[in-house]
Amino acid sequence: MNTIVQFMKRHYKIVLLVLALSVGLWSFIPKDKNDPEKDKLLIELLTYVIEKGHYSPAQIDDTFSKGVYKDYITALDPSKRFFLQSDIDEFSKYETQIDDQINNKQLTFFDLTYTRLIKRMKESESYYKAALENPIDYSVNEVIDTDYEKAPYSKNVSDLKERWRKQVKLSTLSSLVEKQKIQEDIQKNKNKSPEERLKEYRLKMGDKLTPELEKKFQESIAKTENDAPKTFEQLEKETRESTLKSLNENFTFISKELDRSDWFSVYVNAIASRFDPHTSYFAPDEKERFDVSMSGKLEGIGARLQKKNDFTEITELISGGPAWRGKELEAGDVVLKVAQGDSDPVDVVGMRLDDVVKKIKGPKGTEVRLTVKKTDGSLKVISIIRDEVEIEETYAKSSVVEKNGVKYGIIYLPKFYIDFENKDSRDAGKDVAQEVARLKSEGVQGIIVDVRDNGGGSLKTVVDIGGLFIEQGPIVQIKSAAGKREVLYDKDAKVEWDGPLVIMTNEFSASASEILAAAMQDYKRAVILGSKQTYGKGTVQNVIDLNQFVRGNTLGDLGALKTTTQKFYRINGGSTQLEGVSSDIVMPDSYAYLKMGERDVDNAMPWDKIEAADYKLWNKATNYDLAIQNSKKRIASNPQMNLIDDNAKWRQERNEENVYSLQIDKFKQEQKQLEETNKKYKSIADYTNAFKFKSLPYEEEQMKTDVTLKEKRERWHESLSKDIYIEEAIHVLDDLQSGNTKKAVTSKLKKDKIFKS
Repeated sequence: MNTIVQFMKRHYKIVLLVLALSVGLWSFIPKDKNDPEKDKLLIELLTYVIEKGHYSPAQIDDTFSKGVYKDYITALDPSKRFFLQSDIDEFSKYETQIDDQINNKQLTFFDLTYTRLIKRMKESESYYKAALENPIDYSVNEVIDTDYEKAPYSKNVSDLKERWRKQVKLSTLSSLVEKQKIQEDIQKNKNKSPEERLKEYRLKMGDKLTPELEKKFQESIAKTENDAPKTFEQLEKETRESTLKSLNENFTFISKELDRSDWFSVYVNAIASRFDPHTSYFAPDEKERFDVSMSGKLEGIGARLQKKNDFTEITELISGGPAWRGKELEAGDVVLKVAQGDSDPVDVVGMRLDDVVKKIKGPKGTEVRLTVKKTDGSLKVISIIRDEVEIEETYAKSSVVEKNGVKYGIIYLPKFYIDFENKDSRDAGKDVAQEVARLKSEGVQGIIVDVRDNGGGSLKTVVDIGGLFIEQGPIVQIKSAAGKREVLYDKDAKVEWDGPLVIMTNEFSASASEILAAAMQDYKRAVILGSKQTYGKGTVQNVIDLNQFVRGNTLGDLGALKTTTQKFYRINGGSTQLEGVSSDIVMPDSYAYLKMGERDVDNAMPWDKIEAADYKLWNKATNYDLAIQNSKKRIASNPQMNLIDDNAKWRQERNEENVYSLQIDKFKQEQKQLEETNKKYKSIADYTNAFKFKSLPYEEEQMKTDVTLKEKRERWHESLSKDIYIEEAIHVLDDLQSGNTKKAVTSKLKKDKIFKS
């Protein structure tokens, strides 16, 4: 609720909408306060709010119904391994009736599909178990087509069993061949010492190697040192057993972790997403996870959990969190019981993971006691005082690199985060300003802002960040459904950084990332370096707490709705919708030829254009055009870049190949051909640039006592040292310097911006 309140303080028009909706929806409350039909109320509420509040709501008619039907059935059974054609025939009579069911508060279609899905899933357990019961004959010459979208549904149970048999065979065949290769390697390496084998493994894994993987490899060396080679029959049996275990775990998760409400959320989202790809329903738990994602923090113990059969296992401790500080809880510990303060412990074995998480999380300052089984088999009760946990991976971070004695800074921003509940909390705008200040204190003469894979976030933080690099002026334009235009400005004439600037993007830079890149490009303030274009999301969403519309609600938490309420535009008037932001310097990448953008979604909103805002070009980047020209020449003549482009084309070709042989010799031959082709592209992964990346002094001090942070930064710096795109961005910064004389940047920090929300 507070999220919406904060938004509404700035947008009074939304307030009026909410008031109007509230009046209309109070009548939707079931007259019987004990009425259990929460799902019907939810759909009615959801569609009403969307129709009244969406930027351009679709008409709920037969066409809309067909879209919902297609998306929903695909979501339930994407690989067509559960439903029979007879099921689809039965479902299809509702293909044009979902709109009527929505209007008439009926759930007949959902109830039918949900009941049938659970039934088919239970039946499927016997199919894969039967397929794995006896040795599999890999000499039979047969194939499997994994293009599930084009595949028909099974005509009968026999066809479905055959589909499962082939799918299971493909899975086991792949594992079996891998096991054979590992054993062959072991036999080849028998004459090598464990130290030599470990050294080769380290070279092979490179930056993918973690301490855990190295430990497992060492254990496997010790375990297999004196082992005789396993027979084909032994390997085949092991493969079937491991596949059976994996499938059992998956089906156990589905049956125990997912209940009717989870599947109903799938149905609701099939309805919501037909209005546009970014309109979606958040069930209460999903809304909580969304808030955590946006704020970058939570209240709890700071541990990541994972379900393994009936048990909940600690997989990671978040650096700086109370569990990490306590040094008693470890990755690999299994949680058996949870107690609140002095209360009696509750057995959580067999409990849904979401329910276990709810019991462990809690308000700052409260105590939780965990009874855990340690990795050595011992039992231990661990008391932890909950605290606010910052999810460090969410936040901006920076590094320094030198080229020819000149320092440059890199700021990585994974998302435009903000805590709407607390205006004094950290957010992306304040953090980036702080990183800029820190980099300036290190004497950098150029800055890279990396928003690759950044899916967006808070619009406010974009305006704040954009304002760090210009004197003053518009950053983005917004248009409402009524057609009214609003321009969001940076009104502070001070500039926190007036030196060379590069914005790095890729196909997965979306929404807020695109606003920042577009604004800096329109001002000619920064060089945009990255993929041909960004994702192409040009719409603004508002997260609305659905509970606020129901007075006297006795049905429980109704969750929230994220719906598109506005479109945003560049200051030059163009939309980023579908088109995204075209890079000034286009660099080839692995996904260049794959369909992954907004333009590839069938119900995406259209591109359009509005009046340009009044703004002045940045006139201090004298080498702007020259830097772009120089970069294009380097890329065109760089063999590594050409290899990446060639690899992208090959990936696209491979993406369209869906037929695999299930005969072991042919399968091995296909894999061998793939391996030979991959060798051609091995240098892409092995590439190392000539730069060394360093943490800033304050972080180096922290890393003396924080081993986890040290490990994370070392991994990041290792990835930067293998990043050809970062390398080119550094070259561009160098070219952006004024003449041949590189001078310190003297701009003053906007201190007020750092602290304002």
